[in-house]
Amino acid sequence: MRKAWAYLTGLSQGILSARNWLLAYALLILLPVSIMLGTFYQRSNDVLEKEVTRTMQLTLKQAGMNLTYKLNHIRDSSNSVFMNQILYDNLLQKDKITDQLGQIKELRNLAETAQENEDIFRLRFFVDASRMYGGDRINLYPLADLDNYPWYEAVKEAGGGIVWTGVYPEIYNDYGEKKIFSAARLLRNPRDYEEIVGVLVMDVSETLVQEIVSELQFSEKYAPYLLDGRGKLIYGTTGPEGVESAAEAGAGQALNRLPEELLSAISHSEEGVVKRTIARDNVNVVYTTVGTTGWKLVAQVSEAEISHRATALGQFTSIATLAGITVMFLVLVFVLLMFMIQGVQRRVQMILRMIRKEGIGWLEDRRSLPDGDFRLLERSVDHLIHKVNNLMEESYRAKMQEREAQLRTLQAQINPHFLYNALDMINWSAISHDAEDTSEMIEALAQYFRLSLNKGRDNVSIEDELELARVFLEIQQNRFPSTFTFSIQAEPGIESYIIPKLTLQPLVENALLHGIRKTKSKQGTIEISVRLENGDVVLTVADDGIGMDPQQANRLLLEPAAGQQADGMDGSFGLYNVHERIRYFAGNRYGLSIETEPGMGTVVRVTVKAVIRK
Repeated sequence: MRKAWAYLTGLSQGILSARNWLLAYALLILLPVSIMLGTFYQRSNDVLEKEVTRTMQLTLKQAGMNLTYKLNHIRDSSNSVFMNQILYDNLLQKDKITDQLGQIKELRNLAETAQENEDIFRLRFFVDASRMYGGDRINLYPLADLDNYPWYEAVKEAGGGIVWTGVYPEIYNDYGEKKIFSAARLLRNPRDYEEIVGVLVMDVSETLVQEIVSELQFSEKYAPYLLDGRGKLIYGTTGPEGVESAAEAGAGQALNRLPEELLSAISHSEEGVVKRTIARDNVNVVYTTVGTTGWKLVAQVSEAEISHRATALGQFTSIATLAGITVMFLVLVFVLLMFMIQGVQRRVQMILRMIRKEGIGWLEDRRSLPDGDFRLLERSVDHLIHKVNNLMEESYRAKMQEREAQLRTLQAQINPHFLYNALDMINWSAISHDAEDTSEMIEALAQYFRLSLNKGRDNVSIEDELELARVFLEIQQNRFPSTFTFSIQAEPGIESYIIPKLTLQPLVENALLHGIRKTKSKQGTIEISVRLENGDVVLTVADDGIGMDPQQANRLLLEPAAGQQADGMDGSFGLYNVHERIRYFAGNRYGLSIETEPGMGTVVRVTVKAVIRK
């Protein structure tokens, strides 16, 4: 308590002694710079707002390009079907039942081929109801059904051109209700161009637009939306929560509608920014054109939100300016302190002389020092000297512990060549005594050690790891004859990838000893497979053993079980050890996953980054 009070007293004296410096800093530097910053902020705010608006416009343009690309893909698919002679051959009237059944098959095949495009949800043909296949209502519909669609008139006016509809709900017999938009066009008889033989409609899921538009998070109040060339809403909501405010509803202003004068302005340009007012809120309307359709992708941001973002950008400049001012102040302090350095040196030299004369114990029992501005500095020097002394003692102890650890490591090392020579000698002895089984076991054991040691390398090829698992299982088959079988399957070419050493062996041992050997029959099968999946290497070890509780399996991956040894091979059966080594090798998103149920066996899946051996 007494030391703490002395420390606080010294600190307060230091602050009082620096009050003149603080006052000079406030009057000569802080006040003028604050005025300069205020002026600078006022002038730069407009520039920052323009930059924010330009960035938003570029982002909106990129989204429009992405949507254009996808719609162009759908347009090309529609053109491919539209120009396919098979389509027209099967839309013309035929009398024989067999011919009409053949037409149904060909049209369905054509639709299924088009629907292989992941962006196309359904291809529909609307044909004359007199056709035998007109009532299929999967891909074939009666032409009269189109009278119920508001966009049918536009399709007829377009001749054979594509008409893009807005988003609307459609009910499918085999799917139910789904929100879609469509690309529709007339189909004419190539032999009699005046005869309309049907309408081609490509349905696209609303999610195609939704995925692109939902990424445009410009405003917390206004959601982006799509308008067609006449200003009609194609897709959008009235806000982030899908509702209008009471003030906007009362004023008759829909958030996803534009006044006529603004529609006229944006219809004559590909992209740009216009302004509007919604319930006393000044709003910037940023828009771009979706090239294929002439649609307008529109986003609205209030000037208050833009100003807020500009302020956030301006904070960095303010911080940088204050940092520069602080550096200038420190330089000034340094120059002034040069005039005082001699006094400080005298005080420090006195402390050093006393330490040399009376030892470091003088710092504990020294007499009272006179009060002064630098008493705090002297106490800091005292603390530093004690700290250095403690660090020297800790460094000495650490070096001693390191030497002891090195000695224990040297004592624990085994010479692999000595081990191989000893096994080779035992093998020849077994051969000389006609003990072929013993010889095979010794050769398998030698191969196991050679593969597991891997010349000291931490990573091995999948080929070597699979070979190590095979040798281990063959050894275990000699240990437990006629109790289990195993299979190893690997995709061609995957052997050259590398994984951490001893990844499979603990899992295979776990499957045998803690899975199959714990069943009543003590018999079972182990299946090992390796494949590439989404750019990663996936290794699977499956057994039909006793299984375990899924929660227990997950705990084995999250933390070592009680009683686990340093190598991680005890209580957790090696799973935690392998899981952590995979994460260390490839990253936290990789590792082990377990599928298991009591009595249903266990499947351990190892996912590791695909790395090719150099």
